[in-house]
Amino acid sequence: MKKTAAKTVPDYIAGFPRPVQTVLKRVRGIIRKAMPRAEEGISYQIPAYKLDGRIVLYFAGWTQHYSLYPSNPRLVAAFKEQLAGYELSKGTIRFPLSEPVPVKLIESIAKFRAKEVRATLSRR
Repeated sequence: MKKTAAKTVPDYIAGFPRPVQTVLKRVRGIIRKAMPRAEEGISYQIPAYKLDGRIVLYFAGWTQHYSLYPSNPRLVAAFKEQLAGYELSKGTIRFPLSEPVPVKLIESIAKFRAKEVRATLSRR
């Protein structure tokens, strides 16, 4: 990975080895398709997606996996069966780079998080 902080999502992805880039580009495309109105940027030095100024989802690449953030108890409960084979920790879902990208699951998670954020905004 690059030693300097990326300023754009394509720059962030370009800092990884080519096989990892392929996976991260796929994840990025899934998120963008699931949330076409989301603003894409870098926050906390990783790709971030916002709706109406509120963070909906982040993703990050690592050596052996890539992660989606934030996870929460409602999300984990909603996708309990689909997430059973993945490593979960407080606020994080880890997907192994060695496995196919779970397109429908990531798309559903992005839509779920967008709905959660919209619900909090409508309560204001």
